[in-house]
Amino acid sequence: MKTTGIIKISLFSALLSFSLHLNAQYDAMFTQYMFNEVFINPAYAGSKEAMSATLLHRQQWVNFPGRPITTSFSLHGPVQGNKMGLGLSVLNEKIGVLNRSLVYGSYAYRIKINDKSTFSMGLMGGFENQLNKYGTVKVSNDGSAPADPQFAQNTSNVVAPNFGAGLYYTSKKYYVGLSIPRLVDNEVKFSYGGSTVKVTSITPDKFTYYLTGGYLFTINEELKVRANTMIKTVKNAPAQIDLGGTLLIRDLIWAGLSYRSKSSLSALLGVQATKQFFICYSYDYGVNKIQQYSQGSHEIVLNYLFSFTSKNIITPRYF
Repeated sequence: MKTTGIIKISLFSALLSFSLHLNAQYDAMFTQYMFNEVFINPAYAGSKEAMSATLLHRQQWVNFPGRPITTSFSLHGPVQGNKMGLGLSVLNEKIGVLNRSLVYGSYAYRIKINDKSTFSMGLMGGFENQLNKYGTVKVSNDGSAPADPQFAQNTSNVVAPNFGAGLYYTSKKYYVGLSIPRLVDNEVKFSYGGSTVKVTSITPDKFTYYLTGGYLFTINEELKVRANTMIKTVKNAPAQIDLGGTLLIRDLIWAGLSYRSKSSLSALLGVQATKQFFICYSYDYGVNKIQQYSQGSHEIVLNYLFSFTSKNIITPRYF
């Protein structure tokens, strides 16, 4: 067998092992997280001051067997005269034989500091559904040995609850957010004999913290630069840092670059097609060994703002 094939099989096996024993606090990865922050921070709900719908689809490590494929949808908006925000986030992801779905509701209490800035506190809660489709795995067997029972059937569906919390401050020029999307450490174990969920108490040592921020630099009336960052950290593991900058041309064209530590370089291109409709595409080029066996990662975001009040909504929304 060629070396490339051996490496691919080894990496797919690693993905399979990952799905055998999965901690439910694992979070999906997005390059364009800045357009979908309600998924990681409930305090973001209602921040656009209009009903906002976002659809995001990510194809990671194209041509790599068992690669992650992720689709998410979020809907959020203000209520009670912008004093509160409500949101709904739905995600579906496939990694190897693992299929999982998440559904979360978000609530934010918004405090208007002045005409230019708002501080909000948020809570989110929901559940995660997981299933391993072992029956779809093709197993080579010449008949001299009994079939592997591990791949005889799919596991049963497992549902695990969770909740999170966050803080968010925004102004016309910058924003900063801090959140812990998953507070409960749900340990999910799969086997061909059954599936179990062990819901443990809240364990701060296992929290994954998200710190996000952005700043808008105005060069002139036609050119602006939006800088953004996300730092994701958990105890006893290196922090993952995303750094990026996007050039806004006449508030119509978004073109940017970003870097994820020890993972990828990304380029994005977006268009404010109408005052309420935005579309953006990004491509990730891996800076690790996986790039040798894939064609990078692709991601597309669609966002639409619904104006449900008599006043005009502000577009484009930079944060």
